[in-house]
Amino acid sequence: MALDLVIGSCKEAIESQSKYANNEISLMKAENGCTLIKSTTTRGVIKHGINGVNDLLQCPICANSMYPPIHQCPNGHTLCTNCKRIHNYCPNCRLELGNIRCLALEKVAESLQLPCKYQSLGCRDLFPYYNKLKHEKRCSFRPYICPYASSECSVTGDIPYLVAHIKEDHSVDVHDGCTFNHRYVKSNPHEVENAIWMLTVFNCFGRQFCLHFEAFLLGTSPVYMAFLRFMGGQIEAKKFCYALEVSAFGRKLIWQGVPRSIRDNHKEVRDSHDGLLIPRSLALYFSGGDGQELKLRITGRIWKV
Repeated sequence: MALDLVIGSCKEAIESQSKYANNEISLMKAENGCTLIKSTTTRGVIKHGINGVNDLLQCPICANSMYPPIHQCPNGHTLCTNCKRIHNYCPNCRLELGNIRCLALEKVAESLQLPCKYQSLGCRDLFPYYNKLKHEKRCSFRPYICPYASSECSVTGDIPYLVAHIKEDHSVDVHDGCTFNHRYVKSNPHEVENAIWMLTVFNCFGRQFCLHFEAFLLGTSPVYMAFLRFMGGQIEAKKFCYALEVSAFGRKLIWQGVPRSIRDNHKEVRDSHDGLLIPRSLALYFSGGDGQELKLRITGRIWKV
């Protein structure tokens, strides 16, 4: 019933024999003074079905999905709010845009149940049009962002693709095993502000884990931090635990925790202090020598919960 009412409204709202072009919509003034739109859109909506309506809801300028308020020119060419902020005139017919809303198209959108844009990656659910964008921002099937921390790499993809990418494009070492012994060296340990060492990746239990080591200021105190991120989703990450240890001269500093997913940016993990934090003075003590060079050995292991 609701869909019939929406399509009934659509009969008086949009004329579209193709995707967005060839709209011939005329404005009429009703006796009560409100603006009505006369058209024969129904043929196009019925012919193309849900996919055709979904196409109508795509802004013809930026190609993004349109959300209320959906705007239109006097000739019925629609555009999204962001594009209306940029354009004072309709890009199609050059008429001044004014402040006309396409209410019928907004009602059509309310009736739609659409697949996630990551359907091809495994998401099989349907979502109301106005909830679809919110879901896609958190969809567990959405591509992952490259975990390489030393540069703002914008490459995205699934885990096998990203593993190959960081090996080939970032020259990252990938090691097999669930235990590790890693040494970090810096000739001038007093330069600690936002220093990032090369990422290391471990294959363990058939999954991949990224070992990060960074230096930064915690307030005014220089610190080093080591932490692990899981190359996968947050739910899967909770199936594992890891421990990091630094020791020397009969002293030992140990961290145990759950690896964070690479969904969390490395800066988010660092700023939450979710890892092994080592004050510079203690790091230099563990390094031995005269304190003029950092030689810190970190050991660790990963296990299933």
